[in-house]
Order: sequence, then C-alpha cells, then structure tokens
Amino acid sequence: MTEPDSQAKPSALYQVEKGESLWVGAWHRLRKNKMALVGGTFILLLVGLSFIGPFFLEDNYYTHQELDLKMKAPGGEYILGTDHLGRDQLGRIIKGGQISLMVGLVATIVSLTIGIGFGTISGYFGGNIDRFMMRVVDILYSLPFTIFVILLMVFAKDLGDSIDVWFKARGSDFSISGQWNMLLLFVAIGAVEWLTMARIVRGQVLSLRKQEFIEACISLGLPTRRIILRHMVPNVLGPVIVYTTLTIPAVMLLEAFLSFLGLGVQPPTPSWGLLIKDGADRMREAPWMLIYPGIMFALALFSFNFVGDGLRDALDPKTSKD
Repeated sequence: MTEPDSQAKPSALYQVEKGESLWVGAWHRLRKNKMALVGGTFILLLVGLSFIGPFFLEDNYYTHQELDLKMKAPGGEYILGTDHLGRDQLGRIIKGGQISLMVGLVATIVSLTIGIGFGTISGYFGGNIDRFMMRVVDILYSLPFTIFVILLMVFAKDLGDSIDVWFKARGSDFSISGQWNMLLLFVAIGAVEWLTMARIVRGQVLSLRKQEFIEACISLGLPTRRIILRHMVPNVLGPVIVYTTLTIPAVMLLEAFLSFLGLGVQPPTPSWGLLIKDGADRMREAPWMLIYPGIMFALALFSFNFVGDGLRDALDPKTSKD
C-alpha cells in the first residue's frame, strides 16, 4: 500500500484563489483605460515642461521684451510668436503652466485638508455634531462663492497695496503685493472647494463606522485619534484620490476666471487665464495669443478629467475582475 505523495498538488476543492488587493486590481484596470493613460502621460509631460524646462532657459525668459517684434507671427526664432510687448509666447505659456498647475495643486491640498478633517469628524461622531456640521455645509453651499472669492481678492489686493504704500512711505522698496495676492488666491479657492469633499468623506465614514473592524477598535478602547487616523482616513483614500483629480481642473478653471477678470495672478507673472485674457483682447490682430494658451489649457483640463474618470472606474468595487 503506497503512501500518499506529500508533494502532490492539492485538489481543486481545497485550492483557495489568491486574493488581489484593491490597489493592485485598480492598477490593472487603469492600465487598460487608454484615455486615462494618455491623459496621465500628457500631465507628466506638462509638469516636466513647466517645472523642469525653465532650468534650461534664461532667467528672464517670460519677461524679456522686444518691442520691435511685438505681435510677431509664429515662426523662426519665436515658435509660437510674440505678444503685444514682444515677449516670447512659448516662454510665457511654460511659465503660465507652472503657475496654473501650482494654483491647482496648492488650492486642492487646502481643500482636501479642510474637507477630509471636517467630513471625518462629522461622520465619526454623528448625532447632533453631525447634524450641526452638515447644516453649516448646507448654509455655505447656498452662498454665491464666486462672488465671495471675488470680494476677497479685491479686499486682499487693496490691503496689499496699502501695505506697500506704508513701506514706501518709510523709504523701503519692500513689496508684498505679489506674494500676498498669490497666497490669498490659494486660500480663497481652496476654501471654496472643500464642501463637496466634506460630504464625500462624511458619507464614507458613516459607512465605515458600522463596520466590524471599527466596532472592534472601539471595544478595545483605542483612542479616537488613532481610530480616525489609522483606520478611517486610509479607507476613504480611494474616493478622495478620484475627487482630487477632478478638483484640480475645477480649481484651475476658477483661477483662469479670476485672472480673466484681473483678480487672479497679476502681471508680469503669467498664468494661462491671464494669457487667454490678453489673447482675447487682441484676437483679431494676433490670434495666436489666444489659440495656443487656450489649447494648452483645454488639453490640461481634458487630461485631468480623463485620469479622474479612469481612477473612478478602476477603484469602483463593483468593477468586475478581469
């Protein structure tokens, strides 16, 4: 009588299919989304061009003026032409991309910080705290935030100018108006965009609050801070990442709108919104001043949206495994 072979493979009845983590499965699904890959590739190229490209250019590549060559058509030394002051349009688009992306990223980080904190506290504690915090969100939703941002930027601009006058009256050349304006732009836009994030996180936390592993943590007497930071926040990262990729283009669009009104990034520092405004003012004489910044801005918005849609589908737990 022969002994069973200890090296024999277990029968199919006892084989357990090896599980696949959420992030690995999401990556496999994302790789199959061609539009998301194209969008992600373009974003990487854009980031490299905007933040690494300037190291290979002259220091004044976006401010140098050649008044004899103002509004020169694309071609030759100036691939994308020049603007109304003879500045290289390509250099200004590169610098504008750097500013617009920076505004989009920093303002989105501000939005995420407020929204995740607010939504997590509201969903975790529930009860009267949740009702009160959500009524605050409802009230803020009812306010015309675009007008609020415009008023804030007008106030900030006047305050920055007043501080500059104060320093100048004392014989100092110190100026904060440019830095102050950029800082307020980051904070103002970020303070507008956090409401939806708070609602998303709150809904996720309410669902997690009923899960057995959270109840076990509470039963074991773990500190509330540890439960939130170690168990709640990591489990809501999927929706947060998706919403982040969709918030960045919304923030960039709002910045472009403010710059178009003259309340965003101030000259001579360019942003895509400011370049589009300058191009719209001179559309008949120099159409390339509007066309090229508009194309870059549109491609960036499309790319972020493609990546956001791809991540949403990839992280959807209902998506079937391939």
